[in-house]
Amino acid sequence: MKWTLKYLAGAVLTVAVAGMATVSYAAPAEAPHDTVTKTEAAQAWKSRAAAVTKSAAKPAATKHTARTPRIVAPGERVTAAPGFRLWLTAEGKHWVTPSSPEPEFRSVVDGNIDLGTPGVSLQAEITDGRAYLSGLYYGGKGVASGVDVETAAGTVHGKLIELAGHPGWGVWYATAAVTAGGSPDFVSQVTVHDTEGGVYAQLTTR
Repeated sequence: MKWTLKYLAGAVLTVAVAGMATVSYAAPAEAPHDTVTKTEAAQAWKSRAAAVTKSAAKPAATKHTARTPRIVAPGERVTAAPGFRLWLTAEGKHWVTPSSPEPEFRSVVDGNIDLGTPGVSLQAEITDGRAYLSGLYYGGKGVASGVDVETAAGTVHGKLIELAGHPGWGVWYATAAVTAGGSPDFVSQVTVHDTEGGVYAQLTTR
C-alpha cells in the first residue's frame, strides 16, 4: 500500500546542554606521635583538605560544535535508504523512492514558496511498512542544524543537505517504520533546528 502527501508551514523551540566534573585528593599521612599531637594532626588534615578543595580547578568549558547540513554538489546523489535517493539543483529538490523510481521534483523558483519566510514542506510516501520522508526547509534565521520528525511511531531524527553558497534553502530527509494501517497523518510535526538550539523553521500538519 502506498500513501503520499504534501504540506507547508513555519514556528519556535530551544534546547540546552549542561556538564559537570569531579575532583579528588589524597589525605596526608599522620605525623609521628613523638613530634605532633593527635589534635595538631587533625587540624593539619582539615587545613590541607580545605586548601585542596579551594584550589581545585573549575571544570574546563566544553566547546559545543553544532551539526551543520551536509554540503552537496548540484546533481550529487544522496542515498537515504535503499531505493530512496535525493539530489539538489539550483531549481530545487529531486528524489526517487522504491515504489516511484521516476524522479520527482519540488521547485524553489516557481513562486510557490517564499524563501524570505521560514517554512518547511513535507513529501511522504509509505510503502511496505516503511515511510520515506523528505521536504524543503527555507527562510529561517541563522544556520540550520538538524531535524526532528514527530511521527505516530515516535520521534525520528533526520538529516539535512544543502548546496554550497548559502542558498537560503535546503532539504531534510528521514525514514521510519510504519505499523499496520499507517496513513497520510503518520507525520504530525517537522522541526528544523538551528545551530543555536532554536527553531529554524517548523511544520505542524494537524
